[in-house]
Amino acid sequence: MGVDVHQHIWPSEFLDALRARTEPPLLDGWTLHLDGEPPYQVNPDDHDVKRRAERNAGLEIAVVSLSSPLGIEHLPPTESWPLIDAFHTGAAALPPPFRAWAATPVTDIDPVRLTRTLDQGFAGLQLPATAVSDAAGLATVAPLLDVLTDHDLPLFVHPGPASAPDTPGWWPAVVPYVQQMHAAWYAFQTFGRPRHPGLRVCFALLAGLAPLHAERQLSRGGTGRGLVDTGMYLETSSYGPRAIDAVIRELGIDIIVNGSDQPYAESAVLDFGAAADHAIQVANPIRLLSRKESPS
Repeated sequence: MGVDVHQHIWPSEFLDALRARTEPPLLDGWTLHLDGEPPYQVNPDDHDVKRRAERNAGLEIAVVSLSSPLGIEHLPPTESWPLIDAFHTGAAALPPPFRAWAATPVTDIDPVRLTRTLDQGFAGLQLPATAVSDAAGLATVAPLLDVLTDHDLPLFVHPGPASAPDTPGWWPAVVPYVQQMHAAWYAFQTFGRPRHPGLRVCFALLAGLAPLHAERQLSRGGTGRGLVDTGMYLETSSYGPRAIDAVIRELGIDIIVNGSDQPYAESAVLDFGAAADHAIQVANPIRLLSRKESPS
């Protein structure tokens, strides 16, 4: 039984909230409209809870999250909260093996509201990389990260909005998503970790392979070669054995966690050996998600 820390499913409450909107992001039937992007036909089966539970029958835990590329966290609070509340309501009612990351607007920093949400059993908080890619962004969300530390729960950093007109369909996932995650990794390492020394953070898609640039960082005055931050985890979605192996060689295996990005991708088939596969698919993600002590 494995663990997948990165999936997406839109509960019916969230679908209704998107369909109630008159401005992007919105759903017209199953057609998704976002600012600066062509209409996208959503596959209803991707968000059918029963079908997805069957698809995940071999998992002990599948953690789902709000889709940050929709830009919901960056909307004005009067627009973002209804969508986020709808997602929370539906996600909290999902059957096993599903759990969920909480969400919050980055336009309305509300630690009290986040505390109430986490107390409902959410796995931690997801924030878009676009909100934590520099010192100013991390300072803005610092009160939320303090709540996570107090509750001994992790942060999940996921790519945010990435409009890319006149580009191939794969472009956002390969160019701006990777750039966002790269910036978020180095921003947290530089500005976030000193402020939040005990916070566990998981970066989607191997942080855009940011750790592989450590040699360049050192050559330009960075420090810390050989010092692995065991609280900064890397999730594997959309990468395969070559990229994952390269990151393991740089940082070790103990911070690599399995994520698929379902329904848009599947977990990589690694075949690194039973011990390594168990670490990535079970032991490491359980350590990421597990509280060490009761919340204060």
